[in-house]
Amino acid sequence: MNELKGKRVLITGGSGFIPSHLTRRLVKGGANVTITTKYNSVIDNARIADVWNDINVIEADLRNFDILRQLAVLKPEIIFHTAAYNHVGSSFDNFAEAMDSNAKGTANLLEAYEDYERFIYISSSEVYGAQDSVPFVETMTPHPISPYAIGKYAGELYAWMKMDQVGRPIAIVRPFNAYGPYQSQRAVIPEIIVKCLKGEAIPLTEGRQTREFNYVENLVDGFILAATREAALGQVINIGAGEETSIRDLLHLIHQLTDSTSELQIGALPHRPTEIWRMCADATRARDLLGWEPRVRLAEGLERTIAWHRDYMDVFENPAGALQRLVTHGS
Repeated sequence: MNELKGKRVLITGGSGFIPSHLTRRLVKGGANVTITTKYNSVIDNARIADVWNDINVIEADLRNFDILRQLAVLKPEIIFHTAAYNHVGSSFDNFAEAMDSNAKGTANLLEAYEDYERFIYISSSEVYGAQDSVPFVETMTPHPISPYAIGKYAGELYAWMKMDQVGRPIAIVRPFNAYGPYQSQRAVIPEIIVKCLKGEAIPLTEGRQTREFNYVENLVDGFILAATREAALGQVINIGAGEETSIRDLLHLIHQLTDSTSELQIGALPHRPTEIWRMCADATRARDLLGWEPRVRLAEGLERTIAWHRDYMDVFENPAGALQRLVTHGS
């Protein structure tokens, strides 16, 4: 996909897990990429170290409106708004930061600059919250049940206001659960993979809740299609394969793929009080409007991700590795 070759593209939060894959894909496809990040440092943005010298970097916190005025000089043609406070569970303890980042940060960006060809708001499947049935369809009324999700939905509403009131060319996408290389170990799949590779015991709930898990490059495919297909304008579009997997089955699959000796302590943890028991996407709109289909299925994506984590652990935890030598020289 090189439809954005030569375009001036802005990716907010471009060094985050999902946006780092988007950043790398667009750079390699010939786009002129600028990212916003809170720290203009390759050490703090290690996910995109391999393309760091090929991008423009704006050190900015989207909660600070004044710093966004420089976008008028940059004049991005395509904006992917991915920056967010992105942890559902901890958003209850950090609700002010979650709301400020996800709601106010989005409003600031939409007010700071409007001369774009396409604005892609990366929302979240979490905005659906408590629903009576699955799969989740875009016509359902959102019922977010976390500060994170409420902030993301507020961003959607602000985007809709801009579409309705001043006709801005905006598309809203709702990616479902992602996994892949560079993801934080606060997420369930990398947490399980690392524990399995280390042979550590893995405590879990009963694992009856279901999710769908999407390899990150599949989601990036959807984002780029939303930015290049006219039919995406003015739409909310799920990006998700619609394949339900229980957390218990996920655990067993990763345990098998890693050939792990870890003890599986299923039922050792209580469920969250606000648990969403089933979550998966109706992908009809993505297929019909974007022509999107997931290219990498769960087992293959997990194998790729496990292989990446083996390499990661060799770099970061190997006493004889290059990183440890660098740390030793710097001390």
